[in-house]
Amino acid sequence: MIIDRPVIAGIPAPQGPYVPVVCAGGFLFLSGQGPIDPATNEFRLGTVQEQTRLVIENLQTVLSSCGASLADVVKCSVFIADANDFVAMNSVYAEYFGSSKPARTTVATMLVVSGMKVEIDCIACIPR
Repeated sequence: MIIDRPVIAGIPAPQGPYVPVVCAGGFLFLSGQGPIDPATNEFRLGTVQEQTRLVIENLQTVLSSCGASLADVVKCSVFIADANDFVAMNSVYAEYFGSSKPARTTVATMLVVSGMKVEIDCIACIPR
């Protein structure tokens, strides 16, 4: 059974033709979250650390709406605009994931919004 959640309170509205999360096969597939302030639905373009913090907090809100947490995440894909920001992004990422480290891929690439430094998507197990 596939369940999608097109609207979730407390996270930014999707910026395109996608939903924030799809539940399928015992997993939650979260769409990439960018540094969008859920209160204003606008990008908050600060340092990579500030953006990473906001992105992970947005992911936490999506997970929480499904009864899950960062501890349930099994895979993350991290996209950064500048490979030189890896260490700074990684330090904030480590604060949130602590000892529950998911598998991860990190790619330096051009992001769709000028000034956007990080986007993260993830896959989590649905808690039983």
